[in-house]
Amino acid sequence: MSVQEYLDKHTLSRKIEDAVNAAVRAKAPDPVLFISNHLKKSVPSVINNLKARQILDSRGIPTVEVDLHTNKGVFRASAPSGSTSGMYEAVELRDGDKGMYLGNGVSRAVKNVNEKISEALIGMDPTLQVQIDQAMIDLDKTDKKGELGANAILAVSMAACRAGAAEKEVPLYKHIADLAGKTSYHLPVPAFTLIGGGNHAGNNLAIQEIMILPVGAKKFEEALQMGAETYHHLKAVITEKYGSHGCNVGEDGGFAPDISSLKEGLDFVKEAIGRTGYNEKIKIAIGVGATEFCIGTKYDLDYKTPNRSGQNFKSGEDMIDMYKELCEAYPIVSIEDPFDKEDWEHSKYFSSLGICQVVGDDLLMSNPKRIERAVQETACNALLLKVNQLGTITEAIEAVKLAKDANWGVVISQRSGESEDSFLADIAVGLATGQIKAGAPCRGERLAKYNQLLRIEEELGDQAIYAGDDWKQF
Repeated sequence: MSVQEYLDKHTLSRKIEDAVNAAVRAKAPDPVLFISNHLKKSVPSVINNLKARQILDSRGIPTVEVDLHTNKGVFRASAPSGSTSGMYEAVELRDGDKGMYLGNGVSRAVKNVNEKISEALIGMDPTLQVQIDQAMIDLDKTDKKGELGANAILAVSMAACRAGAAEKEVPLYKHIADLAGKTSYHLPVPAFTLIGGGNHAGNNLAIQEIMILPVGAKKFEEALQMGAETYHHLKAVITEKYGSHGCNVGEDGGFAPDISSLKEGLDFVKEAIGRTGYNEKIKIAIGVGATEFCIGTKYDLDYKTPNRSGQNFKSGEDMIDMYKELCEAYPIVSIEDPFDKEDWEHSKYFSSLGICQVVGDDLLMSNPKRIERAVQETACNALLLKVNQLGTITEAIEAVKLAKDANWGVVISQRSGESEDSFLADIAVGLATGQIKAGAPCRGERLAKYNQLLRIEEELGDQAIYAGDDWKQF
């Protein structure tokens, strides 16, 4: 085939002429570069390759990372992982070979991406997020994504979302907003973990975490400063009481002093806030994780304390009384999982009191059916959204819509096993959740999310709206 025949067959002469004319009109200083980019944009992007690999998360446990290739570039994403997996959430696919990573390897999930998922998605338009996600769901054929693995599916879904944003030449958060039908962008209030406990830390504290919310900040940049300063003041408070060895940190970066009393931890945090001078601008949240220490119908607040288990049992009514007292004594505005995941009655009653935001985590597991039940029974008034509990970006968007339609708050949440992927920040802004929980203002995998929010706020400029005092209403 001659050069002219090739040009004619692919109508390249007309396309090149159009590109040259565009360069002339734009008075391009580098015509060759301009023409090259113009031609590249004129070609619709499709997925042409998928490559997955096994990497390590923040706990040193394997997870799935995916590179998704289009003619616009390579787009990478990695799946987060929780310390536990509930019966109502999508499941990670692990190898189970005790000789490799103690059974936690993900080579089977990686293989599923490189073979089955790749074959199904090659040729698809990356902007069609719903179709891409549905293709993987149909390919898996199980209720909880156990065939391909939620870790495999989610990493691909996230990478495809990035590729879709690139195809549309918009930032990731804007693409996510488009997918969700949103037209404005809101920077979330961060829930910084300051003290860790429960199954996230090696101390004797039963509850999982004590957090702060800088609701009085005017910008996210100021909120991050408040969080970091309070964190460092807390380090000084703990050092004065326990010495430097009391400042070891848990999985989410929160300090894990050897305390067993929730009140002692709250006193530490209150003292740290006082030292910053931000008293009226910072509120407190607690993540209880009560399922971890529920035995039958009782709650054992000494379950981590050697030789004391059973000495501090509380009934559901006792727990409600305790929460009431704490909310009166401290500026607590949000409590996560105050009761066991199946203790609907006490959760309903406590929510009805209107004392604070009641966040469903284990109660909901991001499961649409559980969310619908909780809405009907008013068992809580906020959703803790963990994207990997669903497995696709499309399902995450739908879960947020369910919560928003019920006038709930939404907290986009990290997992204990995180990577340096900053996707969480973009989805929080794109879906205007108003709240994000990404751990302490330290450790790279946590700061990746907070630093990305700084960049987004800077890019949006005057269009950036920090949720602030309206954190529950977005």
